[in-house]
Amino acid sequence: MKKKKLVKICFIIAPIIMLLLNFYVSLSNIPNIIFVRENEDIELNSWFTINNSKTSYAPSSKIDYNKDNIVEIKLLGLVPVKSATIKSIPDLELYPGGTSIGIKLNTKGVLVVAFSDIETPSGKLPSPCSQNGINIGDSIIKINNMEIKSAEQLVNIVDNSQGETVNLTIERKDTIVKKEIKPIKCSSDDKYKIGLWVRDSTAGVGTLTFYDDNSKRFGALGHPITDVDTGTVLSVNNGQIVKSSIINVRKGVKGTPGELKGIFIEEENTLGSIKVNTECGVFGEAKEKIINPYYNKPLKIALRNEIKEGPAKIITTIDEEGPKTYDIIIEKLLVQDSPGPKSMVIKVTDSELLKKTGGIVQGMSGSPIIQNNKIVGAVTHVLINKPDTGYGIYIEWMIKDADILSK
Repeated sequence: MKKKKLVKICFIIAPIIMLLLNFYVSLSNIPNIIFVRENEDIELNSWFTINNSKTSYAPSSKIDYNKDNIVEIKLLGLVPVKSATIKSIPDLELYPGGTSIGIKLNTKGVLVVAFSDIETPSGKLPSPCSQNGINIGDSIIKINNMEIKSAEQLVNIVDNSQGETVNLTIERKDTIVKKEIKPIKCSSDDKYKIGLWVRDSTAGVGTLTFYDDNSKRFGALGHPITDVDTGTVLSVNNGQIVKSSIINVRKGVKGTPGELKGIFIEEENTLGSIKVNTECGVFGEAKEKIINPYYNKPLKIALRNEIKEGPAKIITTIDEEGPKTYDIIIEKLLVQDSPGPKSMVIKVTDSELLKKTGGIVQGMSGSPIIQNNKIVGAVTHVLINKPDTGYGIYIEWMIKDADILSK
């Protein structure tokens, strides 16, 4: 009898568990930011409807917004379960990138990358900055209310203080921090110091993702430029993109990522200026049309509901022959509630690309991903132990940070 009761209970509980599981999965698949085309049907699923303060929308009701709108998502049209931002996007067409570019970036202020002890007649003294609450990854943007634009400028101002206390203005994760530091005279060179190693610029090779001829904006990389020592996303004071030529390829193998090695060319003729460096790439304004001569027709963009797991292509440059298309597979589309460079898992299947590079290599970041003749995203990362596999970013995240929609 007890066994029969247990079986009956299981028969009752199992469907409830399955129902709750289905509800949870369906809810988690609705992102916090929903991108839609103007006058497009919004399709959620049978569980949920969209409501805002003015109108109630059925799961496939049409919506036309000119700006971001906060909407309420309700279970069966009755119970509020979460809020989301609706972002309306016009039917954009962008010129695909795939060309190699040189990226030069000057930071806002100087970035703290390490501390150093200071030699004195009485022995080594610990860094005054480390003793007074300055952190690795902080950006020093002002000293004595004077804007800092280079490491050399910081060094000179500290030395000229002659040991008087200096006031540092620091940017730390979007917050401003003030610190007072007393420099110490170094016995090895008779200069006053505050015990810091700092960095004010970086440079490297990446791949252009797109160019928008209407706004003259471009996007590249698909992931942020970070400091090699601290992992900090570098804030931009100014930067440029220039033409680049790939001169060598180090093939990727399991455990060791490959790399495209390039040189900057025609540096005096910059292609454009970098305005921002975000989690989704670097973006800025072009000085001239940046149109790929091999793929010189604009393509529509695909929103995430239009992207499918399956065959796709990337456009990338791995030698002096210029950009080419190579076959990949989009293995998995990931749910993302906020912008970031890991939106989908991709795998290189093209035999030519695998032979030459082993798959995805450093410098390939930003290579546009094309599916059904639409730009769906960009290559961002490689898996260290699977060089043929890596991540891509949804193009909608890059469009958002490129500031194209306000133009």
